[in-house]
Amino acid sequence: MATSLLLLLLLFMLSISHSSQMLLLPLTHSLSITQFNATHHLLKSTSTRSLARFHRHHNHHHRRHQSHQLSLPLSPGSDYTLSFNLGSQPITLYMDTGSDLVWFPCSPFECILCEGKPNPTKPHNLTLSQSHTVSCQSHACSAAHNHVPNSNLCAIARCPLDSIEVRDCSSVTCPPFYYAYADGSLIANLYRSNLSISSLRLNNFTFGCAHTTLAEPTGVAGFGRGVLSFPAQISTLNPKLGNRFSYCLVSHSFEGERVNPPSPLILGRYDNAGGEEVEFVYTSMLRNPKHPYFYCVGLVGISVGKKTIPAPEMLKRVDYKGSGGVVVDSGTTFTILPASFYNSVVDEFDNRVGRVHVRASEIEKKTGLGPCYYLDRVSEVPTVSFHFVGNGSSVVLPTRNYFYEFLDGSDGVRRTRKVGCMMLMNGGDETELSGGPGATLGNYQQQGFEVVYDLEKQRVGFARRHCASLWDSINHVKN
Repeated sequence: MATSLLLLLLLFMLSISHSSQMLLLPLTHSLSITQFNATHHLLKSTSTRSLARFHRHHNHHHRRHQSHQLSLPLSPGSDYTLSFNLGSQPITLYMDTGSDLVWFPCSPFECILCEGKPNPTKPHNLTLSQSHTVSCQSHACSAAHNHVPNSNLCAIARCPLDSIEVRDCSSVTCPPFYYAYADGSLIANLYRSNLSISSLRLNNFTFGCAHTTLAEPTGVAGFGRGVLSFPAQISTLNPKLGNRFSYCLVSHSFEGERVNPPSPLILGRYDNAGGEEVEFVYTSMLRNPKHPYFYCVGLVGISVGKKTIPAPEMLKRVDYKGSGGVVVDSGTTFTILPASFYNSVVDEFDNRVGRVHVRASEIEKKTGLGPCYYLDRVSEVPTVSFHFVGNGSSVVLPTRNYFYEFLDGSDGVRRTRKVGCMMLMNGGDETELSGGPGATLGNYQQQGFEVVYDLEKQRVGFARRHCASLWDSINHVKN
């Protein structure tokens, strides 16, 4: 009897492990053009937000909580959301590879300095019968409190002195913790509940429940490197699902009428769906001692046409102060480069495009992007390629990933003209970028690629894909 039970259990476990090698989830693009009366207003908002997020990675010396200097992806038109259930409650959060905590607003909720921010998601009424507070003893609690030793957490939680001396915190729930995103912050309590997403069910999923935030009205599913991140928690249940994930962002325009199919987010590894042979280009992840949650890679240069502009040394590696490297970030829209490197790339681009098209400097002022050109004839744009550290680690970008064409003058004031802008941004002088990333690879440049984060082999990979077809083919195989 015992033997047959053991055999059944073994077969059951094998069937679970086989069926849970891969999980396909939909990411929804959260474009909201309704807040803007023209494309250039939306572009200006998005470019400003991208730059602000990048620069706030470097202001960590102004704050005590150095290990969580992040900025949230709240720019309309640039973000991708993920939905799941906690207990019986549906939750929708921004998916962000640049942070390492899963949190959302809980009722009662107060957001200070939130004017002009996107409307907050309705604060959740957490059913505490379905959720449990996290104890001070827990490793998760230390992680949320920036790795404060457990005995100190007891003191924060006002334990009796004798409990602190013997580190007996079992009777004390985790005190509220502070999490700083540099352009805002939050105070939250840690809870555990059952998470269900697609066919996966995870008991004791840890998340932050925020009652007070500063300038942060919306919740985030952190996919960065850290014990409380979404993939890290899933890997405790199933390492194959949590140690490798990829997404393929369906190309988005800045036109609100367009309804995009879902962008596939794939946890784990899948067989070649639909038989399509795909070659990934890989580059190694760099360890960042000051920002351990970032996915940093090295960049050797950028080609414009046949000319390659070498990247500064700081983009090839990360030093012991956490300076340098390129962050692969799903939560920033546009790629941001250090000034001298950006200027060299732009000069080469302008040498080619400026010969054929007239520069549109007033469009550059209105959008925060550049160079921009009037496209009164068929646009002639050179190929742009990124060369990452490693043999054969070059990625050729499709034109639409770095040159956006749109109609200006649709407000009826001026005659309508077609314009095109380069979608890379100037991140400022290298000397001001110490203590943080040298550059950011934004999600606009990642469109139409499957980007894989392979934590087991410590590498990031890129493969050119038709993302909507990838969704259809995996979904078809899965069903």
